[in-house]
Amino acid sequence: MEIRKTDTVVNLHSRPWSAMMVLVVGVFVIIFGIALSISVGAANIQLSTVWEALVHYNPNRTEHAIIQDLRLPRSLADVLVGAGFAVAGAIMQGMTRNPLADAGLLGLNAGSAMMVAVCFAFLPGLSYNSLILFSFLGAAVAAGLVYGISSLVRGGLTPVRLVLAGAAVSALFTALSEGIAIHFQLGQELAFWYAGGVAGVKWSQLKIMFPWIAAALIGALLLSRSITLLSLGDEVATGLGQKTTLVKMAGTIIVLLLAGVSVSAVGPIGFVGLVVPHVARFFVGIDYRWIIPCSAVLGGGFMLVADIGARMINPPYETPIGVLFALIGVPFFLYVARKGRREFS
Repeated sequence: MEIRKTDTVVNLHSRPWSAMMVLVVGVFVIIFGIALSISVGAANIQLSTVWEALVHYNPNRTEHAIIQDLRLPRSLADVLVGAGFAVAGAIMQGMTRNPLADAGLLGLNAGSAMMVAVCFAFLPGLSYNSLILFSFLGAAVAAGLVYGISSLVRGGLTPVRLVLAGAAVSALFTALSEGIAIHFQLGQELAFWYAGGVAGVKWSQLKIMFPWIAAALIGALLLSRSITLLSLGDEVATGLGQKTTLVKMAGTIIVLLLAGVSVSAVGPIGFVGLVVPHVARFFVGIDYRWIIPCSAVLGGGFMLVADIGARMINPPYETPIGVLFALIGVPFFLYVARKGRREFS
């Protein structure tokens, strides 16, 4: 595929047929994964009972109540959160041209953690829904600081400045949250939240998450062509008529919505936004019009599989899902760091 403007020609190596295969297979994997996720747990439920509960719900049956009230919202949250983290990471990698970037680059995880620590210390009786709201506000404050610090200097926003500002803000908020935890003896509560997981997600939280993540995913698809051009460099994007500053601001807002809502609901689960976009790029090439939808599907499926694994490793107890992602993500991080930026060149 080629993108032209006047005498400028940009060749994009995309594989639409491979992308369509990823999307079709990924959707089937998600559907089967949701059914399997509902059936697996402390009390295993047959797949036939899962289907019966979804089609002919009987509130008087214990299995149906478990499926409808606990496991179905959890499985749907897996898909939403996985898609949110993965697409946020893909956008960050495209905007910064940094293969190691994910939503944590904007300090979202650290800002959200600091606000959770503040809520635990000063508002101990806060409801879970209110905690989600304050956590998102913390993520928004962190993203605003990172964007402001990196752009309000001579030369404007650059990928290097974004990375440095994100590292500085993350270090500051992490230190503040740890200080609050030590002073108010909140280590156990924060450790549980840092581990991450979707076990506590109910229909009320899902109703809050869905419209924001869905709207942000649609916005990411609309912005995908501009992200593709940004991934080729600011000079190329400007030569093709892109308003790079406006695109970066829009991309930052979308990342904030996707990752901020996800982190506030399930905790700072790492490496989803790092690993999944690379897998999508391996299958479909460098065109973000395919990378973004494939990342959403792969991220949702990846999260479902990890959540199922977390329940099967040591039943009837659950392994923190953040541990599983770390086992996969850390070696992958080292691999990408060693490989460098070749796949972005």
